Amino acid sequence: MLPGQIIRELTENARVIGGIDRVSAEAGRDLYRAFARGEIVLTDATTAETVKLMENTFRDVNISLANELLRLAEDFGIDIWEAIAIANLHPRVKIMQPGPGVGGHCISVDPWFLVEAAPNLTPLIRTAREVNDSQPEYVVRRIESILGNLAGRKIAVLGLTYKPDVDDVRESPSVEIVRLLCARGADVATCDPLAADADHPGRRVRSVEEAVGGADALILLVGHQPYRALAPESLHSLMKQPVSIDCVHAWDRTRWEACGFQFHQLGDGREPSLPAPRQ
Repeated sequence: MLPGQIIRELTENARVIGGIDRVSAEAGRDLYRAFARGEIVLTDATTAETVKLMENTFRDVNISLANELLRLAEDFGIDIWEAIAIANLHPRVKIMQPGPGVGGHCISVDPWFLVEAAPNLTPLIRTAREVNDSQPEYVVRRIESILGNLAGRKIAVLGLTYKPDVDDVRESPSVEIVRLLCARGADVATCDPLAADADHPGRRVRSVEEAVGGADALILLVGHQPYRALAPESLHSLMKQPVSIDCVHAWDRTRWEACGFQFHQLGDGREPSLPAPRQ
């Protein structure tokens, strides 16, 4: 169920009841009928559990495709966000949004149950997991391509949760990125009021202004609504170097560059910090 929407989804979403026999399945159905308005489907226990794993694996595999296409876009010298928007005009195409990785206690975990159960039958699922698990390292290498050696660099990071506007940091790729930045010697200040107690090796600060004070770069890892609405005009003078790196396609390049920022966006292969595109 979607964080913040638990009651609505508990009552409205379709439910699958897996029983060890028909009697137990019907007992589960009768319990759910007391509050659930969505469709209730009865099946056996193994099918029900497999359905749950299939749902999260479907999303993981499709996100890994988006993340791999992002890498290709940077290699080809195109903007992945423009390319996805155009591709999704096709009535039977719906490419998902790429980003700094996949987190949460379901999508980033459930596919491994299928891989463990049948490793010889799941090469695609395993590869998708490996792509998404490696995305934080890819993001950090991208940051290095912009800033150079990260040792001693002061970096402000906005967002630590695994997705926008929730307080859950389980398996968060943002936390992993902070860890990787610190391992490379960067001085990382993090700001996320929804995850103030997140465990990571960086410095936790309470405000965006405190995070960017004297910073060499500002990195957006999670598109919380307040961060999407940030005014670059108020941040430029606080930084040592006005460099902004948007990893979730939340900020308007024109506005940030007009304020004097050196603006970078994950997935935009037309940027000069990347190697020359293939011909």
